[in-house]
Amino acid sequence: MGFYVNHSGDLEYLTSPLLAPVPHCFSTRFGGVSEGELASLNLGVHRGDRPKNVLENYRRLGQAVGFDPKRTVFTKQVHSDVVERVGASDCGRGLIVPVENGCDGLITNEPEVVLTVFSADCTPVLLYDPVARAVGAVHAGWRGTALKIAGKAVMRMAEEFGSRPENIRAAIGPCISQCCFETDADVPNAMREAFGEAAEASVRPVGEKYYVNLKALNALALRQAGVCQIDIAEECTACRPDRFWSHRRVGNRRGSLAAMILLRGDAL
Repeated sequence: MGFYVNHSGDLEYLTSPLLAPVPHCFSTRFGGVSEGELASLNLGVHRGDRPKNVLENYRRLGQAVGFDPKRTVFTKQVHSDVVERVGASDCGRGLIVPVENGCDGLITNEPEVVLTVFSADCTPVLLYDPVARAVGAVHAGWRGTALKIAGKAVMRMAEEFGSRPENIRAAIGPCISQCCFETDADVPNAMREAFGEAAEASVRPVGEKYYVNLKALNALALRQAGVCQIDIAEECTACRPDRFWSHRRVGNRRGSLAAMILLRGDAL
């Protein structure tokens, strides 16, 4: 389907037409006030940035996308398959108050709750059910991918909100693509254990190394959970470290990307 590239001044972020009309975004590096190695749109609160810079970055992004930064709910990402239901009482968690419990997925059916997951090569997945009126956000590193966290978020939406998987729309955002995700045997072995023979189409051996397609594997997990409406971003974060934060390219000397989604309060 193809993602849209959106600009507001110097600010740049991506959106998927499949998730319209709910406000959402996949951030880039462009349009913030952070400096030095974190220039310029760092959205991570634990990257060594000045707090006032991070808050200003969220203010700018929120103004463009249509969310209140104080309504964000962050994940404390631990590369798990834990998906948590959150609501209005959780707003501010991460940006205003510390995140206590580890999880890598968030779901809600409450309005103006801004689900937020972070990445810097890992795979961000946003979910929207226009029928049951619910949304989800998932962080899937290779471990989370092997644990099928994206599919488990879909199942959790079905359990909590009565969502039907065929109604759920999914957008897989920019992450490291197969062209750059070189691994040892542990990663493809984990994918084979999780997906069986279906994983082979996403694993390319080159000598003693392997190149793994996390976007395709997360899409597979979604399809196995019953989702048939899936949009996948073409962009590779490792190919474009000038545009996206990439841990593979620069290590810990970097900021964080964010994928965010919410339900409008006036649309219920």
